[in-house]
Amino acid sequence: MTLPGAVVCCLLAVWYHRPGFGMPLAPAGSRLPAPAPAVRQFWHVTDLHLDPTYHITDDRTKVCASSKGANASNPGPFGDVLCDSPYQLILSAFDFIKNSGQETSFMIWTGDSPPHVPVQELSTDMVINVIANMTTTVQSLFPNLQVFPALGNHDYWPQDQLPVVTSKVYNAVANLWKPWLNEEAISTLRKGGFYSQKVTTNSSLRIISLNTNLYYSSNIVTLNKTDPANQFEWLENTLNNSWQNKEKVYLIAHIPVGYLPFSRNTTAMREYYNEKLIDIFRKYSDVIAGQFYGHTHRDSIMVLSDKKGRPVNSLFVAPAVTPVRSVLQKETNNPGVRLFQYDPRDYQLLDMLQYYLNLTEANMKGESNWKLEYILTQAYDIKDLQPESLYGLAKQFAVLDSKQFIKYYNYFFVSYASSAICDEKCKAFQICAVMNLDHVSYADCLKQFYI
Repeated sequence: MTLPGAVVCCLLAVWYHRPGFGMPLAPAGSRLPAPAPAVRQFWHVTDLHLDPTYHITDDRTKVCASSKGANASNPGPFGDVLCDSPYQLILSAFDFIKNSGQETSFMIWTGDSPPHVPVQELSTDMVINVIANMTTTVQSLFPNLQVFPALGNHDYWPQDQLPVVTSKVYNAVANLWKPWLNEEAISTLRKGGFYSQKVTTNSSLRIISLNTNLYYSSNIVTLNKTDPANQFEWLENTLNNSWQNKEKVYLIAHIPVGYLPFSRNTTAMREYYNEKLIDIFRKYSDVIAGQFYGHTHRDSIMVLSDKKGRPVNSLFVAPAVTPVRSVLQKETNNPGVRLFQYDPRDYQLLDMLQYYLNLTEANMKGESNWKLEYILTQAYDIKDLQPESLYGLAKQFAVLDSKQFIKYYNYFFVSYASSAICDEKCKAFQICAVMNLDHVSYADCLKQFYI
C-alpha cells in the first residue's frame, strides 16, 4: 500500500498556557493571595485508521478496502460509515486542531493508524509506512510540539499479535519517535513497545505509555504468559520511582482496562491481565492523575474505586477519528478529537472539551466544520474531572429515566445516533462498566440490575 505524495496531516499548535482569571483586590493591609495559576491543556487524538484506498467511484463495493466488499452507504469527500478514514478526513481533523487557537502543552496519540482490512492486504512494511507518514507529518508541521504516542493493536502485522521482544515495528517506531522521547524511553519502546517520559513543559509530570496490546484477548503470542515483556514489573518500578520523586503520572494506552460498555461481562484484555493492572492502579492511585485510552471508537468514562468502594482514579476513553462500522452494526460514531484542561500545580484534571465533525453534513456541503460537541463539566453540571465528581455523575446515570444518562448515551456515539435507544439491559452494561473495573464489583453490579 503506497501512500500518495500528498502530505497527510497532523496535529497541533504548541504553547504553554493561557492567562488565569484576575484576582479581586484584597482589603488594605492584608496580604495578597497568590495568583491563580494558568490552566494548561493537551489534545487527545486516537484511532485515525487511515485507508489509502478510499476514493469515490460508481461501484460502491470498491470505494474502500476497509468495507471488505460491502456497498459503501453514502460516500463523500470526508468518508463513509462503512469505510476507514480518507486522507481528507484526517487532514480536516488536524487542520482544525492547528487553527483552533487553543494553546497546549503536549498531545497524546493513542494508536491505530492502519485500516481495518483483511490480513493479506497488509504487511509489516505497509503498517510501518502508514505510521511513518502520520509521524513525519506531525513532526514536520509541528516541530516544537511534544507528542506522546501509544501503539494500537492495528499498528502491527499481523494485527493484534504484538510481541514480547523487539521487532521490526518496535524498532521502526523507536526511530520515528526519537524527536519526542529520551534515550531511556526509546530503549524500552524498542524492546517491548512501551515507555515513560517526562513532559518538557511540566517537570514533575510523567507520561507512561503502556503497550496494553500485549494483554489483548486476540493476541495469541502472549497466551499463558504472566508478565509479557516484563511490563508489569517495569510499570510498578516506574510508578514507585514517580512516587518517591513526587511526580504525577498520566497513563496512556490503546486498549483500555475495565469492561466493554456495549456487551455483558467482557473485558477488552484477558481478565487476568485486567485484574493485575487494576491492582497496580489502585496501589498507585495517588500518583496516577489520569488515564487515557482509545480502541473502542466510542466516548466513555470509567471510575476506578479502591477495594472499599472509594473512587480513586478517573479514566477516559476517547472516540475515534475514523467513523467506520461493520455491516452488522446499527450505530457508529462521528469523528472526534478532544482537549483536556489541567491544573499545572498538581496535574488534576479540570475539564474536557469534545470536538466533532458531523460526517453527513460535511459530505453534503463538501466542507468540514468541526464543532464543540460538549464541555464535560458544563454538560453534566459537575465541578471537575476528579474521581469523586465522575462517581457522583455515574450514580446520577443509574436513576430511572436519567436525563444525564440519555445525554451520555448520545455522546457515546459522538452525536451520530441521537435516536438510539438504550434499553434496561443496555443501560446496566453501560453503568456497570463506568463504575466497576474489576470482576467482583462488576458481577455484583449486574446482580443489582437483576441481569
